Amino acid sequence: MAFSLSSYPVVYRSKYSNGAWKAEYLEKPHKTPAEEAALGEAEGAALADSRNFYPDMPLVSYTSQYGLGCFEGLKALPQKDGGLAIFRPDQNAARFHRSMKGLYMPPFPEDAFVSACVETVKRNAAKGFRPQYKPEWEKDSFMTADSIYIRPFTTTEGGIGVNISREPWVLVVTTPVSSYFSGGNSDAVITERIRATPKGTGWIKAASNYVISALAKHEAAEAGFMECVFLDAVYRQYIEEGSSCNIFFYLKSGELVTPALGDTILPGITRSSIIELAKDRKVTVSERKISIVEVFSDVKECFVSGTAAGATPIASLTHGDKRVLFNNGKVGEFTAEIRDTLKGIQYGLLPDPKGWMVKVC
Repeated sequence: MAFSLSSYPVVYRSKYSNGAWKAEYLEKPHKTPAEEAALGEAEGAALADSRNFYPDMPLVSYTSQYGLGCFEGLKALPQKDGGLAIFRPDQNAARFHRSMKGLYMPPFPEDAFVSACVETVKRNAAKGFRPQYKPEWEKDSFMTADSIYIRPFTTTEGGIGVNISREPWVLVVTTPVSSYFSGGNSDAVITERIRATPKGTGWIKAASNYVISALAKHEAAEAGFMECVFLDAVYRQYIEEGSSCNIFFYLKSGELVTPALGDTILPGITRSSIIELAKDRKVTVSERKISIVEVFSDVKECFVSGTAAGATPIASLTHGDKRVLFNNGKVGEFTAEIRDTLKGIQYGLLPDPKGWMVKVC
C-alpha cells in the first residue's frame, strides 16, 4: 500500500481571518469501509477523487503558483490492546507552528493542532475507517504493519503575485499507509542534487523543499537504489539527510552520529526520539558534521529515520564509483534494537515510559 490517496471521509479545516482561526469538520462522500472495499477499480478511484476536491477553495494561490506552504506527517497506530494512539503529536504541532512562522504565516495554535489530529482520527474511526492490530506484525518488527497517516497542511488564499499569505487555511486529512520502503533493497546513493542551502528553508517542512527530494529519489530508484542521500551545499563533503528522512551512523567505536541541526536540516521528531532511546542505553550520541570520508572508513551500521521510515536500515552507500557495505549488508544489532524499541512503543507492544503516545480511542 505505502502512501495512497484513499483518504478517509472526515476532514478538518480551519481558516484564518480577522485575527482568528475558524474551524470546521467536513464529511466527504463515503460508503462503509466494507462497501468501499468491494467497489471496482473505476468506482473506487472515482470515490477517492471526490474526496480530494474542495470547490470552495482557490485554485490560483500562493501555494499552487509558488509552493508557499508547509505540512506535517504523523501517525495514528493501532494498539495491541485494540485502541488507536498518535505518536508525539505535540512535537509535530510545535514544528508546524515554527514552519508557519518561518513562512511569515499566522501560526496555527499548537493545542488546536493536537486536538484536530486526535478528533479527525477519532471521527473516522467511529465510521470504521481504521486498521486493526495484527499479531503477525510482531514477527517482522512491524516493518509491514498498517497505520493511519495524518497529513496537516496549509494552503493560501487566492493570489498570483509573489507574496506571503495572510489568511491561510489549515487542513488535516488522514489516509491508510503501510511500509514506506519496499522490501528487498536497502541500498542508498549520494545524489549530486542539493536539497537545501544556508539561509534557505531547509529547516522548515516547506512544500517546496520536496521538489528536489522527489527528483533525486526518482533518479536513485531509476538507478536501482532504495534511497538517495544529500551532501551539504557548500563543501559537498558532509552528509545531511535522505530524500525525506534524517540519517544515523553507528560507528565502529560505539558512537552514534547524526548530522547536527542547522538551517539546512529538518529537525525530525523520530530523529529526536531515537537520540533519547540511544542515550537511555548509555550510547554516546553526537550531533555533528560527518564527512563522506568518515562514513566510508569508520561506520559499522547506518539507518534512516522519519515518520514514514521509522528506523530503516541502510545496507550500503554508493558515492560515484565507490561503495561501502555496512555490517556485511545485514541489519545491525544496534539498529535492530532501536527499531524494535521504537516500533514496540508505537504499537503498544512495549511500555511507553516517556508518555509519547496520545490515546485516540
